[in-house]
Amino acid sequence: MPLDAVFLTAALREMEPGIIGARAEKIRQPERDEIVLSLKGGARGNLLISAGASDARVHFTRADYENPPSPPMFCMLLRKHLSGARITALTQPRGERVVIFSFSRSGTLGEPEEKKLAVELMGRGSNIALIAADGIIIDCLRRVDAETAPRRPVLPGLLYRLPPPQGKADPFELSRGDWERALDAAPAEARIEKWMNSAFYALSPLICREIAFRAYGSADVAASEARERDGGSALAARAEELLAAAREGGGEPYMLIGKDGAARDFSYTEITQYGDAVKAEREAGFSELLERFYTRRASEARMKTRASALTRAVKNARARAGRRVSAQREELAAAGNRDYLRECGDLIMANIRGIRKGEDTLAAEDLFSPESAARIIPLDARLTPQANAAKYYKDYAKARNAEKILKERIELGERETDYLGSVLVELELASNERELDEIRGELIEAGYVKPEKTHKKQQKKKQTYAPRRYISSGGREILVGRSNMQNDELTFKTAYKTDVWLHVKARHGSHVILRAEGKTPEEADIAEAASLAAYFSEARGETRAAVDWCLARYVKKPQGAKPGMVIYTDYKTVAAVPKGSGEVFREGK
Repeated sequence: MPLDAVFLTAALREMEPGIIGARAEKIRQPERDEIVLSLKGGARGNLLISAGASDARVHFTRADYENPPSPPMFCMLLRKHLSGARITALTQPRGERVVIFSFSRSGTLGEPEEKKLAVELMGRGSNIALIAADGIIIDCLRRVDAETAPRRPVLPGLLYRLPPPQGKADPFELSRGDWERALDAAPAEARIEKWMNSAFYALSPLICREIAFRAYGSADVAASEARERDGGSALAARAEELLAAAREGGGEPYMLIGKDGAARDFSYTEITQYGDAVKAEREAGFSELLERFYTRRASEARMKTRASALTRAVKNARARAGRRVSAQREELAAAGNRDYLRECGDLIMANIRGIRKGEDTLAAEDLFSPESAARIIPLDARLTPQANAAKYYKDYAKARNAEKILKERIELGERETDYLGSVLVELELASNERELDEIRGELIEAGYVKPEKTHKKQQKKKQTYAPRRYISSGGREILVGRSNMQNDELTFKTAYKTDVWLHVKARHGSHVILRAEGKTPEEADIAEAASLAAYFSEARGETRAAVDWCLARYVKKPQGAKPGMVIYTDYKTVAAVPKGSGEVFREGK
């Protein structure tokens, strides 16, 4: 991603007024490579410092970060040396993706204590080092020994040194003539954007491509072609133009949004090289841009991981339930032959005088066959004839009882598989971590998922989240359940008997309540609520779906039914187009 030195300069220039003079009130390390400084005194709140390999950055954040059960050693070290200290300076070595925070506070005897925190935002080489006033490293987030990095080890007790020079030219010091002469020396077959990236520091591949595109209308231009066109004058002009604002830490925060609405990239200038395929949106500030791009993306990735784990657990449970039902159906089929067992007992009793103890078979006329053919009945040679008959009668009674039990268990198993299918749909429809928490709580209560182990200090009261809320074009409130347990709550506790209840027909989906307020809702309101019922169901991706609706008084919950499972009567069915928030009505608060 293009968090290059130029972007970092612009971002720091914007954040500097909120950092200088602020005091580090709290220090947290929520993740292995993330530090959060709670600043007091002129700052905007929490400052996030990340040394992640793929998301290294520094910016103000509004996200809520929780402390781990026990703080990591590096966090405890930072608290010891920096808690209560004021940030006196913020520097960035020219052309480097490095930020150095200078801290100052009074020692135990009133003497000034000076420390520095060096934050290196260099991909896999990202690091955070705490440095004493004499430049000696106190400790660092990642210790790098001489074997790993012979030119620059980063270890406690060593003098802190900046990353070694890359041997590249400074693009900010070049005149137009310098640009043209540099292009003359470039390999003829080299693409301009790749040549620029390798020849000059502080420029990301995205900016190199943008300069080439603005100069020649394409990012795939060879150095020889550029020289033939104009000797490189257009390249020099566009580079000077693009870097002028950034030279003194200027620039504007732009997010690049794909057609699917996902954030693709970001920059300190408007990007034009992608045409209509990507839209450049200006953000309110650099912190807001980085927060949106990284923090939200991390939240989405975390949610995807959690959703995958829950989905896997539910699928495994459903597969087990399905196998159990299949085995029970086989047992039920076998139990269906129980009359044969009773008949064998009857034939043994009818021929008991002709059976001798020790015989292992009985060949008798089959009185239960229309043809009266002979039936060969296996006997236990160790038992008397009476005991053999009793055994057949006993097996018959067991089979008869088993049929009743198996039918009940099969019905319960089918309900369970149906319920777990509805949970899978909920997981697919979940749009945030709150909804996942709701579903996870439901699965924990049902015994499908084990509760997470939490430290006593981290234990919280069970949180409940409100259902999704929308307002129809007619001003009616529409409520949509987020989980099966919330569906029950919504239908049987929140809804009034005269409210309208909606659900996609014969498929899994959320319960929807249209507030009627004692009046008959307009057809348009019912149609909009039906669109929501179809959208929050298995039918979301379809062009049309059948939705049943009735008054809430006609919805009942069978005894012992799983969460979200109901029966209803006196209903009507409408055809609905699955549509969500923003497409039909406004989303309520």
